[in-house]
Amino acid sequence: MVKRLLAARHTVNGYNRTKARGEWLLPLGMIWGETPRAVADAGDLIFTMVSDTEALLSVTEGPEGLLPALGSSKIFVDMSTVSPSASKELALRIAAQGSQMLDAPVSGSAITLEGGQLSIMVGGDPAAFEQVKPVLQDIGPTVNYVGVNGLALAMKLAINLSLPVQFLTFCEGLLLAEKAGIDRATAVEVLLNSVIASPSLKYRAPLILDMPDEPLFDVNMIKKDLPLALDMGRELNVPMPTTAVADQWLTAARGMGLADFDYAVMYRILARLAGVEE
Repeated sequence: MVKRLLAARHTVNGYNRTKARGEWLLPLGMIWGETPRAVADAGDLIFTMVSDTEALLSVTEGPEGLLPALGSSKIFVDMSTVSPSASKELALRIAAQGSQMLDAPVSGSAITLEGGQLSIMVGGDPAAFEQVKPVLQDIGPTVNYVGVNGLALAMKLAINLSLPVQFLTFCEGLLLAEKAGIDRATAVEVLLNSVIASPSLKYRAPLILDMPDEPLFDVNMIKKDLPLALDMGRELNVPMPTTAVADQWLTAARGMGLADFDYAVMYRILARLAGVEE
């Protein structure tokens, strides 16, 4: 994302808790900030993308966090997938300081980002959204405003719960075909040429045949999103049986020591139970 912003000739000050992971951007023009607050002090538009709610609070709270630097007229855009209720509470605190917060999670992966196909959903003040929209479009071409603070996160969870659910059923169909005598690679190809092939399946199903060393979306990360979605379901009285089942399979993956693999590793678990060689 930073690379795309720099390519669009934006001035970017950046910080990462593990500095080594961000240093490659310095020769491209990013200016390093030693703390979250230093980054927030340097600009009027501040972005964060972190792993979970706890990480978001760690970069916003305290004397070196973002909050003390969010005075009047600044806009804070959090692109993380975190608890909608925690995000809304943070937005109220920032509004009380005279600034605006938008929740703007993304749908896609490194593959879609590099291909210029990332989509972004945004919740918060409409005027702040219109101000930020051109910058967001430099990151991804599809930017949708969905309503007040917290609703973009609700939308993101509605999307993300489908990812492991779809993949789990794909694995079941693949194993059925494979155990019936069809070559695994052939079955994957046929399934991905059929009507069931969603964009997410098209780039994840090949990982069954060749698991990458660097996951696109590991078990721990997708496992973090499903309980958030299930909590929303309980609050809103929405039954979510397939989400609950997928969450249990991801729990099994963690219990088997596979948490750091891409969640395509769910196939391995089913394959073992089906008596199929991995």
